[in-house]
Amino acid sequence: MYRKWAKPPYNEDLRSFVSLRSFFRLFTHIQMLPVLESGEETLVGGQAVMEGVMMRAPHSYCVAVRKQTGEIVTNEMPVPRMSEKYKIFKYPGVRGLGVLGQAMSLGIKALRFSANAALEAEGAEQKPKEISSWALGLNLLFSFGFFIFLYKFVPLYLATSLGKWYPQVNGRIAFNAVDGLIRLAIFLLFLYLISRSKDIRRVFQYHGAEHKVVFNFESGKPVTVDNAQTFTTFHPRCGTSFLLVVMVISMIVYTVIPFQGFGMKLLSRIVLLPVITGLSYELIRFAARRRGSFLALLTAPGLWLQRITTQPPSNQQTEVAICALDHAMALEASQGGQLVIA
Repeated sequence: MYRKWAKPPYNEDLRSFVSLRSFFRLFTHIQMLPVLESGEETLVGGQAVMEGVMMRAPHSYCVAVRKQTGEIVTNEMPVPRMSEKYKIFKYPGVRGLGVLGQAMSLGIKALRFSANAALEAEGAEQKPKEISSWALGLNLLFSFGFFIFLYKFVPLYLATSLGKWYPQVNGRIAFNAVDGLIRLAIFLLFLYLISRSKDIRRVFQYHGAEHKVVFNFESGKPVTVDNAQTFTTFHPRCGTSFLLVVMVISMIVYTVIPFQGFGMKLLSRIVLLPVITGLSYELIRFAARRRGSFLALLTAPGLWLQRITTQPPSNQQTEVAICALDHAMALEASQGGQLVIA
């Protein structure tokens, strides 16, 4: 599309259009980060980005992106675990904050790398400027505000409004159940609508490629495109499952909060985000290690929802995921890591 419009010299109107489109494209992907991120200190894990995949080993990271030319570009670096860097993150309740905080930070770096690669491809005759730190910061601030508005303010406002028409909704349990169901409905609707985008569908294919390659690695078989393609795209350590657990835990936690006013309820929902995140992480961690337990059933809807958030990848997309894993594992080995690909 951009190559069709662009005429030498590369004009400022096109540059502005590309920048505006890139801002909202980046915003959309930032909103999807929790869905696409595995978010756990495991052997290997990863995340889908624009036309690529980020893979992590215990102490290394690599993001691989395929450019429009067909070339695969990579960016890797050593990454210490948060629990090794800061002892406080070894303890239950707070370790999830460290793991997920680092996962989001690395996810944003990977997304920025992939977005810059996309900008380079869309730049036509003249390469656009890379995404600046202030532009990324503005996007993150906008994304956080959107998250608070869509998932905290709107459900609370609608539940409060329903309480005026139906007094039985005003009971603490009923109110928070309605609030939680509205939040869940908004999330599912947002996920469905965003999945209609061609750009996001490709990300979901790379998400599927990441899951397949991780399964291939965990199986002990040689990690190849043919082997990876035999595995499912549904993985229990996916951020999709984590978000659904967060929503369930939120309903329970909010029920024990005694605040009555709208403002205090909204404030408590924001302040309690770290607490709910920590509790949800512990539940996911427990369920992943005890797949036959009752608590593991709570993560099952996340696997069902991955029918939307993961799609069967092409061989080329799977190749990108393998490239990211290979580079991450090579860096891990260079630091004395014992992990090897069978």
